[in-house]
Amino acid sequence: MNKDQTLTPWLYRRWKFDFPAELYPAVIERLRGLPARADEIAQHLTESQMSASHEGGWSVKRHLGHIADLEALITQRLDAYEQGVAVLPPADMQNEETVNADHDDQPIADVLSRLRQRRESTVARLETYPRDFFARSAWHERLGMQKRVVDTCAFFADHDDHHMALVQMLVRELGK
Repeated sequence: MNKDQTLTPWLYRRWKFDFPAELYPAVIERLRGLPARADEIAQHLTESQMSASHEGGWSVKRHLGHIADLEALITQRLDAYEQGVAVLPPADMQNEETVNADHDDQPIADVLSRLRQRRESTVARLETYPRDFFARSAWHERLGMQKRVVDTCAFFADHDDHHMALVQMLVRELGK
């Protein structure tokens, strides 16, 4: 890995969602593309390489499993928008589901299948909403801002990109 290459930790990231809600189809495409990106990485690595970590960090399997784990949060937030609640449900910032999931002990085919199934379900749901739904908003407590549905989708797509960048950095670090 290039020692000059860094990635701002997720919790220190800040967002400014100032794009039109009408861009939601492009954001959905970002979400739709994740399983193919994950498959592309996995086809070039062995099971042991995908379970390896560097300096106590997460493995490829754990990163991909974590993204799959968070599909439940997307579902909860879409439910909240549908119900018109004022405040979005919070994320588990301790990532207990991921920590307790033993993704590294699972075959990568299972991790990828779960990721694909959950993401396809999310995308299918998003595609049922009318255009104006993507402009609905609710308060995101941790970020201290109103977030529209389209912003939440972009946020999760950014989260995907964050973990995929970490995966690529890990693969380079491990010399794979």
